[in-house]
Amino acid sequence: MKVQDLSPSEYNPYFQGYISKVGEQALLDGLVEGMRITETFFRAIPESKQTFRYDEGKWTAKEILLHIIDSERMFCFRALSFARCENTNLPGFDENEFAANSMANDRSMEDLVEEYSSVRKASIAMFSSFDEETLKRIGQANNSKLSVRAAGFLICGHEIHHRSIISERYL
Repeated sequence: MKVQDLSPSEYNPYFQGYISKVGEQALLDGLVEGMRITETFFRAIPESKQTFRYDEGKWTAKEILLHIIDSERMFCFRALSFARCENTNLPGFDENEFAANSMANDRSMEDLVEEYSSVRKASIAMFSSFDEETLKRIGQANNSKLSVRAAGFLICGHEIHHRSIISERYL
């Protein structure tokens, strides 16, 4: 399954920018390849740049990595809920509040990368367990429709987006 298989009705139009970054990759390939690239990328950030902010109020590279982790957990929770036919409108989350309370800058980059890897391996296992019918299931999150498979592609595109931001503005 690839991004081209998605219908725009499976996700909020706000997410199109993230989803379009995935390109032609199949979902599981994107998750696996994304893990390899993201681990290498964050491990290569010099220590002097790990807590750098390019402007007041902007997140550091460590905070961005923990944001990627937190967001992946949220998207996986949504995907799992919809895969299991949860009919409740799941709440959104305040990413700025999460970042402000993350204490990411007090942790080593290696520790954050290890947490990222653990979360991604769990995501890969979860999405691997879903059949085609399950991947197409749709639920409600933050008052918007979201399919199980769109949540997976969001995980992939979201991390690509943040790696690009770090490359352009931090390094």
